[in-house]
Amino acid sequence: MSQAQAAKPEAAPAEEKQTNCPACSKPIKRLKKYYRNGKNYCSKKCWLKSAKGGQENKEAK
Repeated sequence: MSQAQAAKPEAAPAEEKQTNCPACSKPIKRLKKYYRNGKNYCSKKCWLKSAKGGQENKEAK
């Protein structure tokens, strides 16, 4: 029995879907998403907010 279990390949962990906006933490609805830079945002405004926040951090260093 241990040989049969060892022969089965282990499934890779499934990648979780992004459910909240990274900028404002609001839930993202299916019909209303804004996809940029590998992430889903709830609106263009939130995307710009997070993009500007990242630039400010780089300038401060």
